[in-house]
Amino acid sequence: MTRVAVIGAGPCGLSQLQAFNTAKANGAEIPEVVCYEKQSDLGGLWNYTWRTGLDENGEAVHGSMYRYLWSNGPKECLEFADYTFDDHFGKPIGSFPPRAVLYDYIVGRADKFGLRDYIQFNTSVQSVVYNSATDGGSEGRGSEGRFTVTIDNHESGERSSSEFDHVVVATGHFSTPNMPHYPGYDSFPGRILHAHDFRDAVEFADKNVLIIGGSYSAEDVGSQCWKYGAKSVTFSVRHGPMGFDWPEGCQEKPGIDRVEGKTVHFTDGTSTEIDAIVSCTGYKHHFPFMAPELQLKTANVLACDMLYQGVVFQPNNKIMYLGMQDQWYTFNMFDAQAWYARDAIMGRIDLPSPDEQARWIADFVALEGEVTDDYGLIDFQGAYTKALVEATDHPNIDTDMIDAMFKTWKGHKKADIMAYRDNGHQSPFTGTEAPIHHTPWVQAMDDSLEDFLAEK
Repeated sequence: MTRVAVIGAGPCGLSQLQAFNTAKANGAEIPEVVCYEKQSDLGGLWNYTWRTGLDENGEAVHGSMYRYLWSNGPKECLEFADYTFDDHFGKPIGSFPPRAVLYDYIVGRADKFGLRDYIQFNTSVQSVVYNSATDGGSEGRGSEGRFTVTIDNHESGERSSSEFDHVVVATGHFSTPNMPHYPGYDSFPGRILHAHDFRDAVEFADKNVLIIGGSYSAEDVGSQCWKYGAKSVTFSVRHGPMGFDWPEGCQEKPGIDRVEGKTVHFTDGTSTEIDAIVSCTGYKHHFPFMAPELQLKTANVLACDMLYQGVVFQPNNKIMYLGMQDQWYTFNMFDAQAWYARDAIMGRIDLPSPDEQARWIADFVALEGEVTDDYGLIDFQGAYTKALVEATDHPNIDTDMIDAMFKTWKGHKKADIMAYRDNGHQSPFTGTEAPIHHTPWVQAMDDSLEDFLAEK
């Protein structure tokens, strides 16, 4: 029987398991699917841990989630087609739930469909090697080539290897920090950390905090610090202002020139006193467990190099990479990718020649390069997701409605960066209008599931 290894049981890995599980429920004979998850439970990044650095097994901590994190995009834009928020909670809930609520939703879907049965927890993948000699080709495109997957079982303490016909890399790309260095860091007397290790904004109460970066994590970590009592929040943005009307206590500066003691000097000649520096400077696509020739190498963009249809690893079509794009769409796009990966693995989709795949990738990259603003990028990823859905039997996703919702959301952020979560949006699947949360976000200090769902 064909065997498929899925690496990671976060949203992408769970999407892949659900894709196969759905085919099985519809009467198809599916491959043997084994999912390896190094954490003790599913959820990937959404499985919060207080730990940073290394975990209890000496593995690099995967999670970048922090306490008091609330969704920074409408939940309606990431809703599962086969398991809506109404299905899970049995009532309408606000559009911007905190982490614990979204985690509960993810777990609820996995448990309803029995996805845990495919997962080996506390199991980390140490290496994936392709045995191309069995098919007579160095590129490994023949039907007989197999992968040797070596794992560490942290419960038994044993290392073992198994053979698979296909590998799905579903580890995401938001766990290996991209950390810049500036002159003077070595002698800075305060704390310097990457957003990957940020866990609690309360730590920075009464401190002057510098946030490096101009994207989503920068705006959210900075907003969190302001909300929970930072004395001041300074954003260092190299590529122009973020364009928000920040409240008193927040300011934007250009790039950093150097750091002298606690004084940070910027490229415009100004300076400010800082107690802590949080680097929200993105992540690297990093797959050390994959043999070098099997590793995806791409920038954080919507059109990834090396991935046909954004999913199939062009140098070796027996490898699928999920969720490797920069993201407007998330959970439902991962589903669309997983359905496509499943059908490619099961032979329902005939993949074109390597040259045709390379041309598709080049054209797709060029098409993204023609987009001039965020609104166009939203449409670009919406159209991509729609095309994947139409290529499989995945339930329809109204990407036009979701695209419009993203654009409305962006308008709310421009109007008030600290109040955009105080709006409700409509489900593209049920039509449910989300209620406004009982407490404005800037006053909502309790991020528990119980408090969010409470009727006050």
